[in-house]
Amino acid sequence: MCESAAMPDEFPITVAAGSLRGDVTAAVVLPHKWTDGGVAVDADFTGGHLLHLAAAGCVLNDIYREASNLGIAIDGVKVEASGGFDSETSQSTGITYSVELDSPEQPDRLMGLLRLVDDIAEIPRAIRAGAEVSRG
Repeated sequence: MCESAAMPDEFPITVAAGSLRGDVTAAVVLPHKWTDGGVAVDADFTGGHLLHLAAAGCVLNDIYREASNLGIAIDGVKVEASGGFDSETSQSTGITYSVELDSPEQPDRLMGLLRLVDDIAEIPRAIRAGAEVSRG
């Protein structure tokens, strides 16, 4: 199952795990609680890429966590994220992400999982709400 959206072509990143991990040319592979092979990460090391990585990584992780809580079988997850920044203010112009799932579950059940994760994923929620960042 693939849930896609038009992706801005700025600061793109991809994270993948499980059966979809092989789809990604990994710059790094990180250990992951819910997958034996870890999470493959394809991202440059810039602030924009890292912001998008945080959002996409959170979505991937929460998909596995919530699927486990709901008894939904997930064989693989791939999340791509991208977005831009205002050249004058350096503010994000927004982040768009898409999700590809490999699962034997019915599409309506998977769409319900994706809606739940979109509502509760901590990093995207913090970004949407705006957060103060200060040097201590």
